[in-house]
Formats: sequence, C-alpha cells, structure tokens
Amino acid sequence: FKENCPDIRNSRVIDIIKEFKTYDVAVDVYDPWASADEVQHEYGLDLISDASQLQSDYDAIVLAVSHKEFLSMNIHQLKSDIGVIFDVKSLLPKHTVDSRL
Repeated sequence: FKENCPDIRNSRVIDIIKEFKTYDVAVDVYDPWASADEVQHEYGLDLISDASQLQSDYDAIVLAVSHKEFLSMNIHQLKSDIGVIFDVKSLLPKHTVDSRL
C-alpha cells in the first residue's frame, strides 16, 4: 500500500484494484508490510500476507509499491508463460519487466 511501511491510509493501490475489478478481473493482493486484518476492515479485501501463498501462473503482475522485499523475490517465477509484469514504481531493472511508468 505504501513503500516499506505498514500504513494503508490513502493508498492509490486501492484505485488500481477497483479498476481491475470493474472488468471482472480476479485480483490477488500481496503486501509484506500491511496488516491483513486492517486491509480487510478498511477495504474489504483479502490480503495475501505470506509470499508462499502466491500462485505461479499469474497473467499479469502489477508492482504498485516499491517494497524492498520485492527485490529479493523471483517475480518472473510467479507469472504464466504469457504473463506480463508492469512495474509502476520502476523498482526492477527496465530489461526485466514488460512495462513501467
């Protein structure tokens, strides 16, 4: 929700999630800093709080927050063969993602 801190207030990530849901896209949300209970209470979202619960066949991965933990994850291992990675905050090296802002 916010870079390297547990604060979930006024996060623009919610806008991204809501936009995907308007297109009936199934969305998994992972944030190593945010409290799953707080996210459920504030936004009604089920947060994946442990990276081991992530799938390995996502069609799209959106890195919306530049948590330092994402640097040590093998993000490419989580996407499907046709999957794409969009790095909103330019956290990862440009040549390792499909698109970024």
